[in-house]
Amino acid sequence: MDPVFKALADPTRRALLDELFADDGQTLAALTARHAMTRIAVAKHLKILEEAGLVVTRRRGREKLHFLNPVPIRLVHDRWVGKYTEQWAAGLVGLKRDLEALMERVFEIYIRTTPERLWEAITDPAIRAKYHFGMAVESDWTEGSAYRLAHPAAGRSIVEGENLEVDPPRRLVQSMRALWGPDAEAAGTSRVTWEIEPVGDSCRLTVVHDQLPPDVPSEVYGGWPMVLSGLKTWLETGETLTTPGSLMYSPPDDKK
Repeated sequence: MDPVFKALADPTRRALLDELFADDGQTLAALTARHAMTRIAVAKHLKILEEAGLVVTRRRGREKLHFLNPVPIRLVHDRWVGKYTEQWAAGLVGLKRDLEALMERVFEIYIRTTPERLWEAITDPAIRAKYHFGMAVESDWTEGSAYRLAHPAAGRSIVEGENLEVDPPRRLVQSMRALWGPDAEAAGTSRVTWEIEPVGDSCRLTVVHDQLPPDVPSEVYGGWPMVLSGLKTWLETGETLTTPGSLMYSPPDDKK
């Protein structure tokens, strides 16, 4: 947590996060143009934010784009705030406002585990249900095959899609259709990319949810911070999250 708090302590870095909050996926040049600082100074601040996990970068052609990553703030929530009141914490983090009306979202988290174990947690039905709102995943995990996420209480698929790219234990690209309600279904098909990179005794997991329509409801992609927090908690401790939002859809045995 120390790098996160150190990064947030500086008003300039908070201002850079505000810029990405308002317009995600900006280049260094675009961010520099909005501040009375040199390009080098902005780059140094962005490096600190990136090291803290609050900013994630992705290459697109010759451009390097910067995205706001709310997962570290969500981890602060789960460690200290969630036990008192989910609603107050949600207002503090502002995840809903942060995620609204964006066509691409990038989430990053570090988990102390191996790539093989992380891949298993993503693709195994019983493990997936532990942290993904009680939903088990079904697929043969070959390229071009179908997959579905289903909850025992629903009696039908909650999410469906196709495995576009399967490269264990490094990369999984899937189309996604949310089917849990009329608004989610109206959003159509988007894409989710899971990228696993070993870093020392841990893994960096990056989830990119893109190809989202401009009017997509935040419910389609707003749950990723809690899903990834639950994945990290389960792999590192063997326990499930106990925040109200996690318990709402979890299997009965996980609510004890």
